Amino acid sequence: MPHELWVDPEGLDLYCLAGPEGDAARARLPNGAHLEMVIEAESHFDAMTKYYEYRGYGTYQSSYPDLDKRLYQTNDKN
Repeated sequence: MPHELWVDPEGLDLYCLAGPEGDAARARLPNGAHLEMVIEAESHFDAMTKYYEYRGYGTYQSSYPDLDKRLYQTNDKN
């Protein structure tokens, strides 16, 4: 599932789901914010691990690893 990393003019990050799931979050972005990258992830843990790696924050630690490592459900109808 794609996640977007947005950066506002003050250098603050917004990391949210791409597509309609992230519409409400992106609506709060100020003018001048830009999309820095899109990250593909299979779970919340995967998404945050990749974000931490990109930003150089070290190893992502979850308070709820069993929950956060669950794979995202998709609405794909194959």
